Amino acid sequence: MNWKAGVYGGLIGGLVFGIMMGMMGMLGMVAKVVGSDSVIVGFIYHMFNSAVIGALFVPLYGRLSSNKGRGLAFGLVYGLVWWFLGPLILMPLALGMGTRLSVEGMSMALPSLWGHLIFGGILGILYPVFARK
Repeated sequence: MNWKAGVYGGLIGGLVFGIMMGMMGMLGMVAKVVGSDSVIVGFIYHMFNSAVIGALFVPLYGRLSSNKGRGLAFGLVYGLVWWFLGPLILMPLALGMGTRLSVEGMSMALPSLWGHLIFGGILGILYPVFARK
């Protein structure tokens, strides 16, 4: 398994998603998970998570992502899974808000769905590229 390929893909996808989150004003909320409200802390925490999530892609979808097309497909699925896990379950639980697994909660988190799909798509496309090197 090529862990570095997953981490690199996750970091690049995370950078793009992090920029989007900054433009949507979401990084301060991310920082609250680690007890801060600094957008810089939020970005650093987001990038750490992006590297870890990129590495976790490897055992789940790495062998299935043998080319850019398959990588994109599995990356989009992976991004969707993390949309459910991140802003709908783990982050609200960490902030003491319960989950957002309701129509209203999902509607509120809909803007971050695009970011998670873009993250997963970039990770999935780049994974086979980095894995070959």
